[in-house]
Amino acid sequence: MGEVAPMHFSWVDYVIFVLLLVASAGIGLFYAFSGGRQRTTQEFLMADRSMSCLPVSLSLLATFQSAVAILGAPSEVYTFGTQYWFLGCSYFLGLLIPAHVFIPVFYRLRVSSAYEYLELRFNKTVRICGTLTFIFQMVIYMGVVLYAPALALNAVTGFDLWGAVLAMGLVCTLYTALGGLKAVIWTDVFQTVVMFAGQLAVIVVGASQAGGIAEVWRKATNGSRIAGLDLNPDPLERHTFWTLGVGGIFLMLALYGVNQAQVQRYLSSRTEREAVMSCYVVFPCQQIVLCLGCLMGLVMFARYGEDSPLDKGYVKTNDQMVLYFVMDVFRDLPGLPGLFVACLFSGALSTISSAFNSLATVTMEDFIKPNFPNMTEARATLLSKGLALAYGLVCLAMAYIASLMGSVLQAAFSIFGMVGGPLLGLFCLGMFFPWANPTGAVVGLVAGLAMAFWVGIGSFVMRMSSGTLVPPVNTTTLPLLENMTTAFMSSSTADTSRPTGVEALYSLSYMWYSAHNSATVVVVGLLVSLLSGPMKESELTPGTVFPVLGSLLCFVPERYREKLCCITPLDQKPKVGSQPYQMAKKESNGVALCKDDTVTECKETATDTDLDIIPVPSSQLMAHVVQETAM
Repeated sequence: MGEVAPMHFSWVDYVIFVLLLVASAGIGLFYAFSGGRQRTTQEFLMADRSMSCLPVSLSLLATFQSAVAILGAPSEVYTFGTQYWFLGCSYFLGLLIPAHVFIPVFYRLRVSSAYEYLELRFNKTVRICGTLTFIFQMVIYMGVVLYAPALALNAVTGFDLWGAVLAMGLVCTLYTALGGLKAVIWTDVFQTVVMFAGQLAVIVVGASQAGGIAEVWRKATNGSRIAGLDLNPDPLERHTFWTLGVGGIFLMLALYGVNQAQVQRYLSSRTEREAVMSCYVVFPCQQIVLCLGCLMGLVMFARYGEDSPLDKGYVKTNDQMVLYFVMDVFRDLPGLPGLFVACLFSGALSTISSAFNSLATVTMEDFIKPNFPNMTEARATLLSKGLALAYGLVCLAMAYIASLMGSVLQAAFSIFGMVGGPLLGLFCLGMFFPWANPTGAVVGLVAGLAMAFWVGIGSFVMRMSSGTLVPPVNTTTLPLLENMTTAFMSSSTADTSRPTGVEALYSLSYMWYSAHNSATVVVVGLLVSLLSGPMKESELTPGTVFPVLGSLLCFVPERYREKLCCITPLDQKPKVGSQPYQMAKKESNGVALCKDDTVTECKETATDTDLDIIPVPSSQLMAHVVQETAM
C-alpha cells in the first residue's frame, strides 16, 4: 500500500477560499461601523436583543455543524452504515424541550450568561463553578476544532497547514472582536449557505459519476450499508436506535438547552416567541444536514466499495477520507474543491466564533461586572472586545499546543465531551427540583465531573491495554459538538464476551455518556440537598424553577405539593391581596430595567420598554429596587 502524491489546489480554488474569508471579515466590519457600532455591551454581546427568528436558527445550526461534523458523518456512514441516521430521532425532543422549558426560563429572567441563572437559583459559588467548567471546556476545544480540519486539508492537498490555521484564526478573531454577536450570527448565516452548497455539490457530482442516486443506493444495499431499525436495548452497543434516539436527546439538551453559545442566540431574539420559533426552524434544517452527511457517505461507498482510501494507504485517518474523496471527485473540476474547503472552513469558523463570543460574554458577565459594578458602559464594551480578541489569540495558542499533542488530541476532545453532561445535570437540578440547595449543586457537579473522567479515562486505558482500540477511528468520526469524540473509546465491533462489573461501565456506549453523567449530578445533588437541609419555596427566586413536578403531581392535594415546593408557577404574578415582592434586574452599568405596565413610576433609565421585570429576592438586590404594587 503506497502513498499517492497530494492533489493540489488550482488558483480558482484558492480564490474561492480567500473570498470566503474576505466575505466573513466584511460582515464583521459592516456591523462594526453600522447601526449602534457596537458601543454598548448589550449590542456587542447580545446583538441588542433584536435578532429575528431565521438568522438565529441558521446560526444555531452553524454552531452545531462544525468542520468535525462535515468530515465525520460521511466517514462514519461509509465505514459502519446508515444506523447513525437514527440520531435524527433525538432532534425532536432535543429541540422541543429547550424550546418550551429552557428558553422560557432564561428569556424571562433576562440573563446575559446562562450561568447568571445559577446564581439566581443557587448562589454565586455555583455560578463561578459552572462558568469555570464551561471556560475549561471551550478553551480546550477551540484549538482542536481549528487545527483538526487544517491538518486533514494539509495531509490530502498539501494546503499550507499554518497558513490555513492563521487565516481562519485571525479572520475569525477580527470579525468577532469588531462586529460582536450580530456579526457572528450573520456570518453564520452566510457560512451555513456555503456549507449546504459545498455538500450538495459533492453529492450531485459524486452521484452522477457513480451512475445516479439509484445506483448509489443499490451498491450501498449490496454492501450492507443500509441499516434497519436496531431495537437492541443493550447500552453497551455502540449504535442502536435507543443509544442514538434516546441517548442522543441528552447530547442535544447539553448543546441546545444549556450551552452558553446557543443560549446567547436565544437571548438575542427580539421576543421569546421568536426564540422558541428558532428552535422549530432549526429542526428541519438539522434533518437536512444529517441526510446530506449520510448521502455523502453512501456516495463515497458507491465510488470505493470495500477498498477504502484508508485501506489502500492513500490517507492515514478517517477524517482525511472525505477530503480525499472530494479531491478525487472534483479532480477535473477546478473551483469545486475550493468550494468544499470553503464549506469545511465555514463549519470551523462558525463554531470558533461562537466560542469566542460566548467566552467573552461569560467572562464579562460572571467575573468582571459583578466585581466592578461602577464600570462605565464605554469601558465595559471596550473590555468585551478585548476579551474576544484575547480568546482568539488563546485559540491560536491552543492550535499550536494541539499540533504537539499527537494522539493526545483525542483526549483533549474527550475532555470537552465529558463536561457537557455534568453541566446539563447542574441546570436540570436547579430547574426541575425546587428543594435542591447550593451545597447539593456544587457536590453534584464535582461528582458528575469525577464520574465523567473516571469512565472516560478508564475506558480509554482498558481498550489500550486490551488492544481493542480501533486505530483508524480518529477524533473526527462523529459529528456531535458534545461528547462527539469519546467515540474513539468504543470498538467498532462488539466483543464476543460481554463485559461485567466496572468493565461494563467502561464499555458503555459514548451516546449514553451525557445521560449517565447528568443523572449522576442530579442524584448526588438531591441526596446531598436532602441531607444538608432542602431549600424551602420561600427561599427560591421566583421564575427560576420550571413547574414540571407541579404538573406531574397535579393529583396530589395542594398542601402536600406546597411542602414539596411543587406549586411555584413559572410566571410569578402577584395574586389579589397578596404581599408585593421586590423585583429588579441590574443591567450593564447598574441601571434597573422596569416594565411600564407593572410599575406606576420608575425613575431609573430604561432603554427597552418591552423588558420583563425579573423577580429577585431582596437579599440579591445590588442596586435600584423597584417596588411592584399589589394589583
